[in-house]
Amino acid sequence: MRTSRLIGLGSAVVLSLGLAACATAPTSDSAAGSGNPASAGAFPVTIEHVYGETTITEKPERIATIAWANHEVPLALGVVPVGMAAATWGDDDGDGVLPWVEDKLEELGAETPVLFNNDDGLDYEAIADTQPDVILASYSGLTQEEYDQLTKIAPVVAYPEVAWGTSVDDMITMNSEAIGLADEGAALIEQLHADADAAIDAHNGLKDKKLLFSYIDPTDLSQIGYYTAIDTRPGYLHGIGFPMPSIVEDNADSDQFYLTVSSEEAELFDDVDVFVTYGDESIIPLLQADPLLSKIPAIAEGRIAVLGDATPLAASANPSPLSIPWGLDDYFAVLEAPLLAAE
Repeated sequence: MRTSRLIGLGSAVVLSLGLAACATAPTSDSAAGSGNPASAGAFPVTIEHVYGETTITEKPERIATIAWANHEVPLALGVVPVGMAAATWGDDDGDGVLPWVEDKLEELGAETPVLFNNDDGLDYEAIADTQPDVILASYSGLTQEEYDQLTKIAPVVAYPEVAWGTSVDDMITMNSEAIGLADEGAALIEQLHADADAAIDAHNGLKDKKLLFSYIDPTDLSQIGYYTAIDTRPGYLHGIGFPMPSIVEDNADSDQFYLTVSSEEAELFDDVDVFVTYGDESIIPLLQADPLLSKIPAIAEGRIAVLGDATPLAASANPSPLSIPWGLDDYFAVLEAPLLAAE
Protein backbone atom coordinates (compact mmCIF):
# COMPACT_ATOMS: atom_id res chain seq x y z
CA MET A 1 0.00 0.00 0.00
CA ARG A 2 1.07 3.56 -0.48
CA THR A 3 2.52 5.31 2.51
CA SER A 4 0.99 8.65 3.40
CA ARG A 5 4.18 10.39 2.31
CA LEU A 6 4.33 8.70 -1.09
CA ILE A 7 0.67 9.14 -1.85
CA GLY A 8 0.93 12.86 -1.32
CA LEU A 9 -2.85 12.92 -1.36
CA GLY A 10 -3.34 14.52 1.20
CA SER A 11 -1.24 19.24 -4.75
CA ALA A 12 -9.83 30.36 -5.49
CA VAL A 13 -11.81 29.80 -8.50
CA VAL A 14 -15.16 28.01 -8.53
CA LEU A 15 -16.64 26.15 -11.47
CA SER A 16 -18.42 28.35 -13.93
CA LEU A 17 -21.99 29.35 -13.23
CA GLY A 18 -22.90 27.59 -16.42
CA LEU A 19 -21.85 24.27 -14.97
CA ALA A 20 -23.60 24.96 -11.70
CA ALA A 21 -26.73 25.73 -13.64
CA CYS A 22 -26.66 22.24 -15.16
CA ALA A 23 -27.81 20.78 -11.85
CA THR A 24 -30.35 21.66 -9.21
CA ALA A 25 -28.58 22.61 -6.00
CA PRO A 26 -29.66 20.36 -3.14
CA THR A 27 -31.00 21.82 0.07
CA SER A 28 -29.30 21.40 3.43
CA ASP A 29 -30.97 18.03 4.02
CA SER A 30 -29.83 16.67 0.66
CA ALA A 31 -26.88 14.77 2.12
CA ALA A 32 -29.35 11.89 1.81
CA GLY A 33 -28.69 12.06 -1.92
CA SER A 34 -31.85 13.82 -3.06
CA GLY A 35 -31.72 16.38 -5.81
CA ASN A 36 -30.09 14.15 -8.44
CA PRO A 37 -31.08 15.92 -11.66
CA ALA A 38 -30.30 12.92 -13.89
CA SER A 39 -32.84 12.05 -16.50
CA ALA A 40 -34.48 8.67 -16.12
CA GLY A 41 -33.95 8.31 -19.87
CA ALA A 42 -30.22 7.94 -19.26
CA PHE A 43 -30.80 4.45 -17.87
CA PRO A 44 -30.01 1.65 -18.04
CA VAL A 45 -26.32 2.43 -18.42
CA THR A 46 -23.42 -0.03 -18.48
CA ILE A 47 -19.94 0.97 -17.31
CA GLU A 48 -16.93 -1.17 -18.26
CA HIS A 49 -14.10 -1.51 -15.74
CA VAL A 50 -11.27 -3.78 -14.67
CA TYR A 51 -13.60 -6.35 -13.09
CA GLY A 52 -16.08 -6.54 -15.97
CA GLU A 53 -19.21 -4.48 -16.44
CA THR A 54 -21.64 -2.79 -14.10
CA THR A 55 -25.16 -2.06 -15.27
CA ILE A 56 -27.19 0.55 -13.44
CA THR A 57 -30.83 0.07 -14.33
CA GLU A 58 -32.39 3.12 -12.70
CA LYS A 59 -31.40 6.64 -11.75
CA PRO A 60 -29.46 6.33 -8.48
CA GLU A 61 -30.90 8.55 -5.78
CA ARG A 62 -28.38 7.58 -3.11
CA ILE A 63 -24.77 7.78 -4.23
CA ALA A 64 -21.87 6.53 -2.11
CA THR A 65 -18.22 6.95 -3.05
CA ILE A 66 -14.97 5.50 -1.76
CA ALA A 67 -11.27 6.27 -2.21
CA TRP A 68 -9.79 9.58 -3.30
CA ALA A 69 -11.96 12.24 -4.96
CA ASN A 70 -14.74 10.13 -6.49
CA HIS A 71 -17.24 12.15 -4.45
CA GLU A 72 -16.08 15.30 -6.18
CA VAL A 73 -17.70 14.31 -9.46
CA PRO A 74 -21.31 14.32 -8.22
CA LEU A 75 -20.57 17.32 -6.01
CA ALA A 76 -19.16 19.31 -8.94
CA LEU A 77 -22.38 18.50 -10.80
CA GLY A 78 -24.60 19.61 -7.91
CA VAL A 79 -25.37 16.22 -6.36
CA VAL A 80 -24.47 15.44 -2.74
CA PRO A 81 -23.48 11.84 -2.00
CA VAL A 82 -24.87 9.99 1.01
CA GLY A 83 -21.36 8.93 2.02
CA MET A 84 -17.74 9.42 1.00
CA ALA A 85 -14.24 8.59 2.16
CA ALA A 86 -12.81 10.76 4.93
CA ALA A 87 -9.75 12.77 3.94
CA THR A 88 -6.68 11.70 5.89
CA TRP A 89 -3.99 13.72 4.06
CA GLY A 90 -4.10 17.44 3.39
CA ASP A 91 -7.00 18.06 5.75
CA ASP A 92 -6.12 21.38 7.36
CA ASP A 93 -8.75 21.41 10.10
CA GLY A 94 -9.04 17.72 10.95
CA ASP A 95 -12.70 17.33 10.01
CA GLY A 96 -12.08 14.72 7.32
CA VAL A 97 -13.09 17.04 4.50
CA LEU A 98 -10.68 18.89 2.22
CA PRO A 99 -11.22 22.65 1.87
CA TRP A 100 -12.44 22.61 -1.74
CA VAL A 101 -15.06 20.03 -0.79
CA GLU A 102 -16.08 22.14 2.20
CA ASP A 103 -16.49 25.12 -0.12
CA LYS A 104 -18.68 23.13 -2.49
CA LEU A 105 -20.89 21.75 0.28
CA GLU A 106 -21.37 25.28 1.60
CA GLU A 107 -22.18 26.52 -1.89
CA LEU A 108 -24.81 23.80 -2.23
CA GLY A 109 -26.20 24.47 1.24
CA ALA A 110 -25.59 20.84 2.13
CA GLU A 111 -24.50 19.03 5.25
CA THR A 112 -21.36 16.89 5.21
CA PRO A 113 -22.15 13.36 4.01
CA VAL A 114 -21.35 10.34 6.14
CA LEU A 115 -17.56 9.94 6.20
CA PHE A 116 -16.13 6.46 5.77
CA ASN A 117 -12.95 5.84 7.75
CA ASN A 118 -10.84 3.50 5.66
CA ASP A 119 -7.63 3.53 7.70
CA ASP A 120 -7.95 -0.21 8.30
CA GLY A 121 -9.61 -1.11 5.01
CA LEU A 122 -13.08 -0.48 3.70
CA ASP A 123 -15.78 -0.08 6.33
CA TYR A 124 -18.41 -2.22 4.63
CA GLU A 125 -20.89 -1.79 7.46
CA ALA A 126 -20.74 2.01 7.32
CA ILE A 127 -21.06 1.97 3.54
CA ALA A 128 -24.05 -0.38 3.72
CA ASP A 129 -25.70 1.77 6.38
CA THR A 130 -25.95 4.65 3.88
CA GLN A 131 -28.15 2.39 1.69
CA PRO A 132 -26.55 3.46 -1.60
CA ASP A 133 -27.99 2.76 -5.03
CA VAL A 134 -24.49 2.94 -6.56
CA ILE A 135 -20.91 3.04 -5.27
CA LEU A 136 -18.42 5.13 -7.26
CA ALA A 137 -14.79 3.98 -7.19
CA SER A 138 -13.46 4.70 -10.67
CA TYR A 139 -10.33 6.22 -9.13
CA SER A 140 -9.23 3.67 -6.58
CA GLY A 141 -7.18 0.57 -5.90
CA LEU A 142 -10.07 -1.80 -5.28
CA THR A 143 -9.05 -5.44 -5.09
CA GLN A 144 -11.21 -8.18 -6.55
CA GLU A 145 -12.20 -9.22 -3.03
CA GLU A 146 -13.19 -5.68 -2.08
CA TYR A 147 -15.14 -5.26 -5.29
CA ASP A 148 -17.00 -8.51 -4.70
CA GLN A 149 -17.90 -7.45 -1.16
CA LEU A 150 -19.11 -4.03 -2.26
CA THR A 151 -21.30 -5.48 -5.00
CA LYS A 152 -23.31 -7.18 -2.25
CA ILE A 153 -24.28 -3.67 -1.15
CA ALA A 154 -24.87 -1.91 -4.49
CA PRO A 155 -23.59 -1.77 -8.09
CA VAL A 156 -19.95 -0.68 -8.08
CA VAL A 157 -18.02 1.35 -10.67
CA ALA A 158 -14.40 0.20 -10.32
CA TYR A 159 -11.30 1.63 -12.00
CA PRO A 160 -10.86 1.04 -15.77
CA GLU A 161 -7.48 -0.72 -16.01
CA VAL A 162 -4.75 -0.01 -13.47
CA ALA A 163 -5.15 0.62 -9.73
CA TRP A 164 -4.79 4.34 -8.94
CA GLY A 165 -4.13 4.98 -12.64
CA THR A 166 -7.42 6.62 -13.66
CA SER A 167 -7.08 10.07 -15.19
CA VAL A 168 -9.22 12.93 -13.96
CA ASP A 169 -11.07 12.97 -17.29
CA ASP A 170 -11.82 9.24 -17.12
CA MET A 171 -12.93 9.48 -13.49
CA ILE A 172 -15.37 12.23 -14.41
CA THR A 173 -16.60 10.36 -17.48
CA MET A 174 -17.22 7.08 -15.66
CA ASN A 175 -18.75 8.57 -12.53
CA SER A 176 -20.98 11.03 -14.37
CA GLU A 177 -22.28 8.31 -16.68
CA ALA A 178 -23.07 6.13 -13.69
CA ILE A 179 -25.31 8.81 -12.16
CA GLY A 180 -26.97 9.81 -15.43
CA LEU A 181 -25.10 13.08 -15.96
CA ALA A 182 -22.81 12.19 -18.87
CA ASP A 183 -23.38 15.46 -20.75
CA GLU A 184 -22.76 17.51 -17.61
CA GLY A 185 -19.60 15.47 -16.99
CA ALA A 186 -18.35 16.26 -20.49
CA ALA A 187 -18.99 19.96 -19.87
CA LEU A 188 -17.09 19.72 -16.57
CA ILE A 189 -14.08 18.20 -18.35
CA GLU A 190 -14.15 20.99 -20.91
CA GLN A 191 -14.27 23.63 -18.17
CA LEU A 192 -11.36 22.06 -16.26
CA HIS A 193 -9.23 22.06 -19.40
CA ALA A 194 -10.08 25.73 -19.89
CA ASP A 195 -9.02 26.36 -16.29
CA ALA A 196 -5.71 24.63 -17.00
CA ASP A 197 -5.10 26.65 -20.15
CA ALA A 198 -5.74 29.88 -18.24
CA ALA A 199 -3.38 28.86 -15.44
CA ILE A 200 -0.61 28.00 -17.90
CA ASP A 201 -1.07 31.34 -19.66
CA ALA A 202 -0.83 33.10 -16.30
CA HIS A 203 2.43 31.29 -15.53
CA ASN A 204 4.02 31.17 -18.95
CA GLY A 205 7.45 30.52 -17.45
CA LEU A 206 6.24 26.93 -17.12
CA LYS A 207 5.40 26.45 -20.78
CA ASP A 208 7.18 23.47 -22.36
CA LYS A 209 9.06 22.72 -19.13
CA LYS A 210 9.74 19.16 -18.03
CA LEU A 211 8.42 18.75 -14.50
CA LEU A 212 9.42 15.70 -12.49
CA PHE A 213 7.14 14.76 -9.62
CA SER A 214 9.61 13.23 -7.21
CA TYR A 215 10.33 12.22 -3.67
CA ILE A 216 13.78 12.02 -2.12
CA ASP A 217 13.91 10.81 1.46
CA PRO A 218 16.03 13.38 3.37
CA THR A 219 17.27 10.56 5.61
CA ASP A 220 18.41 8.44 2.66
CA LEU A 221 19.84 10.27 -0.34
CA SER A 222 21.02 7.07 -2.02
CA GLN A 223 17.87 6.82 -4.13
CA ILE A 224 15.78 9.14 -6.25
CA GLY A 225 12.08 8.33 -6.34
CA TYR A 226 9.78 9.59 -9.06
CA TYR A 227 6.16 9.18 -10.08
CA THR A 228 5.43 7.57 -13.43
CA ALA A 229 3.00 8.68 -16.11
CA ILE A 230 0.32 6.37 -14.72
CA ASP A 231 0.10 8.43 -11.53
CA THR A 232 -2.38 11.29 -11.71
CA ARG A 233 0.16 13.92 -10.65
CA PRO A 234 2.52 13.68 -13.66
CA GLY A 235 -0.29 12.20 -15.75
CA TYR A 236 -2.37 15.33 -15.30
CA LEU A 237 0.54 17.63 -16.12
CA HIS A 238 1.29 15.67 -19.28
CA GLY A 239 -2.39 15.64 -20.22
CA ILE A 240 -2.59 19.43 -20.19
CA GLY A 241 0.47 19.82 -22.38
CA PHE A 242 3.64 19.53 -20.33
CA PRO A 243 6.36 17.30 -21.87
CA MET A 244 7.59 14.36 -19.83
CA PRO A 245 11.20 14.12 -18.64
CA SER A 246 13.01 11.36 -20.52
CA ILE A 247 13.09 9.01 -17.51
CA VAL A 248 9.31 9.20 -17.20
CA GLU A 249 8.81 8.83 -20.94
CA ASP A 250 11.14 5.82 -21.04
CA ASN A 251 8.99 4.13 -18.41
CA ALA A 252 5.63 5.21 -19.78
CA ASP A 253 4.49 1.59 -20.08
CA SER A 254 5.13 0.82 -16.41
CA ASP A 255 2.19 -0.39 -14.35
CA GLN A 256 3.83 1.02 -11.21
CA PHE A 257 2.90 4.49 -10.03
CA TYR A 258 6.28 5.09 -8.36
CA LEU A 259 9.81 3.97 -9.21
CA THR A 260 13.27 4.57 -7.74
CA VAL A 261 16.76 4.65 -9.17
CA SER A 262 20.15 4.88 -7.52
CA SER A 263 21.54 8.37 -7.03
CA GLU A 264 24.63 7.06 -8.84
CA GLU A 265 22.50 7.32 -12.00
CA ALA A 266 21.88 11.02 -11.51
CA GLU A 267 22.54 11.71 -15.19
CA LEU A 268 19.14 10.20 -15.99
CA PHE A 269 17.60 13.42 -14.69
CA ASP A 270 19.67 15.88 -16.71
CA ASP A 271 16.71 17.11 -18.78
CA VAL A 272 14.44 17.82 -15.80
CA ASP A 273 13.55 21.51 -15.60
CA VAL A 274 11.91 21.40 -12.17
CA PHE A 275 11.94 18.80 -9.41
CA VAL A 276 8.54 18.86 -7.67
CA THR A 277 8.55 17.31 -4.22
CA TYR A 278 7.05 17.28 -0.75
CA GLY A 279 8.58 18.43 2.54
CA ASP A 280 9.98 21.85 3.38
CA GLU A 281 12.56 24.23 1.98
CA SER A 282 15.35 22.64 4.04
CA ILE A 283 15.45 19.83 1.49
CA ILE A 284 17.01 22.13 -1.13
CA PRO A 285 20.44 22.79 0.48
CA LEU A 286 20.49 19.17 1.63
CA LEU A 287 20.17 17.91 -1.95
CA GLN A 288 22.62 20.49 -3.26
CA ALA A 289 25.25 19.38 -0.75
CA ASP A 290 25.08 15.75 -1.83
CA PRO A 291 27.99 14.83 -4.14
CA LEU A 292 25.80 12.73 -6.45
CA LEU A 293 22.51 14.63 -6.46
CA SER A 294 24.28 17.94 -6.99
CA LYS A 295 25.32 16.68 -10.42
CA ILE A 296 21.71 17.07 -11.58
CA PRO A 297 21.44 20.55 -13.18
CA ALA A 298 17.97 21.28 -11.74
CA ILE A 299 19.14 20.48 -8.22
CA ALA A 300 22.44 22.33 -8.57
CA GLU A 301 20.62 25.44 -9.77
CA GLY A 302 17.88 25.23 -7.14
CA ARG A 303 15.07 24.46 -9.57
CA ILE A 304 13.14 22.57 -6.90
CA ALA A 305 9.49 23.24 -6.11
CA VAL A 306 8.50 22.21 -2.59
CA LEU A 307 4.77 21.77 -1.96
CA GLY A 308 4.90 21.29 1.79
CA ASP A 309 3.81 18.14 3.57
CA ALA A 310 0.18 17.21 4.21
CA THR A 311 -0.99 20.71 3.29
CA PRO A 312 -4.11 21.35 1.19
CA LEU A 313 -1.91 22.67 -1.63
CA ALA A 314 0.19 19.50 -1.56
CA ALA A 315 -3.00 17.45 -1.66
CA SER A 316 -4.34 19.47 -4.58
CA ALA A 317 -1.33 18.41 -6.66
CA ASN A 318 -3.14 15.08 -6.93
CA PRO A 319 -5.74 16.70 -9.17
CA SER A 320 -9.46 16.25 -8.80
CA PRO A 321 -12.61 17.91 -10.16
CA LEU A 322 -12.89 20.43 -7.31
CA SER A 323 -9.22 20.86 -6.37
CA ILE A 324 -8.22 21.97 -9.88
CA PRO A 325 -10.28 25.18 -9.91
CA TRP A 326 -9.58 25.68 -6.20
CA GLY A 327 -5.79 25.60 -6.24
CA LEU A 328 -4.33 25.30 -9.73
CA ASP A 329 -3.15 28.92 -9.94
CA ASP A 330 -1.37 28.67 -6.57
CA TYR A 331 0.07 25.28 -7.51
CA PHE A 332 1.50 26.61 -10.76
CA ALA A 333 2.92 29.62 -8.94
CA VAL A 334 4.91 27.26 -6.71
CA LEU A 335 6.12 25.29 -9.74
CA GLU A 336 7.14 28.43 -11.60
CA ALA A 337 8.90 30.20 -8.73
CA PRO A 338 12.23 28.27 -8.90
CA LEU A 339 12.43 28.86 -12.65
CA LEU A 340 12.00 32.59 -12.18
CA ALA A 341 14.55 32.61 -9.35
CA ALA A 342 17.11 30.79 -11.50
CA GLU A 343 16.90 33.32 -14.35
